[in-house]
Amino acid sequence: MQDLLEKIKNIIANDLIDTWIYEVFAVVLGVLILAFIARRVLTKLAGKADITHNPWDDALVNAVRRPLRYTIIILGISYAAQIAGAQTDAEIFKYINPIRYALITSMISWALISFVARLENVTIQQKLQTGQQVDKTSIHAIGKLIRVAIFITTALVILQTLGFSVSGVLAFGGIGGIAIGFAAKDLLSNFFGGLMIYLDRPFTVGDWIRSPDRQIEGTVESIGWRLTVIRTFDKRPLYVPNSIFATIAVENPSRMSHRRIYETIGLRYDDVAQMDRIVVDVKAMLKAHEEIDQSQTMIVNFNAFNESSVDFFVYTFTKTTDWSYYHEVKQDVLLKISKIVVDNGAEMAFPTTTMLLQQGHINQG
Repeated sequence: MQDLLEKIKNIIANDLIDTWIYEVFAVVLGVLILAFIARRVLTKLAGKADITHNPWDDALVNAVRRPLRYTIIILGISYAAQIAGAQTDAEIFKYINPIRYALITSMISWALISFVARLENVTIQQKLQTGQQVDKTSIHAIGKLIRVAIFITTALVILQTLGFSVSGVLAFGGIGGIAIGFAAKDLLSNFFGGLMIYLDRPFTVGDWIRSPDRQIEGTVESIGWRLTVIRTFDKRPLYVPNSIFATIAVENPSRMSHRRIYETIGLRYDDVAQMDRIVVDVKAMLKAHEEIDQSQTMIVNFNAFNESSVDFFVYTFTKTTDWSYYHEVKQDVLLKISKIVVDNGAEMAFPTTTMLLQQGHINQG
């Protein structure tokens, strides 16, 4: 052991190990310790934030946890590289400062983008918990626009830090944008189509939509910058480019205020005398029905002499817009109409043909 200590003293005394190596080792060790401490502290802060009723602190702590740890490591490694670079004339060490600033800017951008994404979820959850109506499409649209703005700003700052002229980049973008626009016109048209959907909001996620111009019908699952995903009623995903919606008419049954009952009912010609009474009873039944909206148009009238029936029609609106419950209401209305017909001694008509035979004679000669 004594011999080993003597050798170490001799190495240090003879300057066989340079001082800067110790400095690099100390910086790296300090960074690892600091990163470990930051991880433990942020984990405890996240635990305390979960206990509070305020969701904003949860979003903030969780958004900065990883970027902050990586920032500490980036600073430590860059300073260690700077110490090592002072001992050599290598060209690469001249870029330590710009690279450090660029990486730190990226970490800040990462934290901001993560925070915005978490705010979207927090906003939606808060509205759902308080029973408020949630426009998820608008919330996601605003979040995406903010993230795009952060990304573009970060890219310009990094380019400026690395020595590129931002004005030159913007000028090149203006000239090159023309060529890119022609090359990616479909991509751009879909992007602006998605932007118009976010601004005009003809439909949102969860809406049932259909187009009379195209075979498009189903529930909107997601609205992206290029594609809108629609789940058809046979549970197949339908991917529609956003530019399509600028050229077609789109119906949004999810936003209907009422659902309509419009039925034509035929009676036998033998029961035409009971028509007037049946029409009066059906109208009275509809006026007394709890699920029929009395403020909307209601018509029950004798309508036509058909080939094998005399017809009256029922035109009214239900209070509910729910598809399943609407059919329950419609079934109840039709069954009550059937009972009214039977109670008045009449019957429903079905296709029949009446043949009139006249007795004649055949002359034989």
